[in-house]
Amino acid sequence: MKTTTIISFILVLVGAIVWLFVGVFGINLVSFLTGSLAMVANVVYILVGLAGLWLLFWSLTRKPFREL
Repeated sequence: MKTTTIISFILVLVGAIVWLFVGVFGINLVSFLTGSLAMVANVVYILVGLAGLWLLFWSLTRKPFREL
């Protein structure tokens, strides 16, 4: 489970950087890097979304949150 969480943190960080570039520069790095491969871009978006959901689940099931 530790490996999954580390990979999720990395993917969420990548997602945050992508949104930063969209907001500040108007450039979508995923589309830029994948070019015309829309399916690859969709896979990246799905992985980042699943990583975010995993981190939400992980953070809510940790002991300090159960005591609230």
